[in-house]
Amino acid sequence: MREAWLELAATARRMTADGLVVGTSGNVSARFGDDRVLVTPSGVPYEELDQVDPVAVNLEGHQVNGKLKPTSELPLHLSIYASTPARAVVHTHAVHATAVSTLVDELPPIHYMTAALGGVVRVAPYALYGTEELAQGMRAALKDRSGCLLRNHGTIVYGDTLAAAYDRTAQLEWMCQVWLTARSAGAGEPSLLSEAQLAEVGEKLKGYGQR
Repeated sequence: MREAWLELAATARRMTADGLVVGTSGNVSARFGDDRVLVTPSGVPYEELDQVDPVAVNLEGHQVNGKLKPTSELPLHLSIYASTPARAVVHTHAVHATAVSTLVDELPPIHYMTAALGGVVRVAPYALYGTEELAQGMRAALKDRSGCLLRNHGTIVYGDTLAAAYDRTAQLEWMCQVWLTARSAGAGEPSLLSEAQLAEVGEKLKGYGQR
């Protein structure tokens, strides 16, 4: 468990280093075994996580390891594990993604990496953090997707590994930045990709990388 915890802590610190969160905002979790979830604790600076006992809950949210209180966004994480094959979840308050969440109901398909998240990225309705209402809206926005925006809040993305979830998170923030930049250039509406073009990319991505 300790090795998995150190990977989780490193991912959390990376969010800060890459400017995806400020202070102790955002949170990270990862499945450990069949029925445990490691999760960042509430209000603890990420640089201190290496020195604390791993915080773990079961799939019902009952704490099974560590004395620190789990993140207040635990319902979001558990909801994803209950409804998807996710092995890791990354939640950020990234600047560009949060800005986009206040402007549209879905991120326009400005780049072909939209396909890497399953299609056009939706925006879940605003709801108070840590509530079932927020989790419910998120689940709808994540249907057939591996990431979504949370209105006036940030991003939530999952993957088979922490590395995959983080990479998708960074891609989502980058696409939001690209769309905002193009939209503010004042040279007309940005060119967007069609559903057919995204589907074509989705098929090609299935063979991407080393085998």
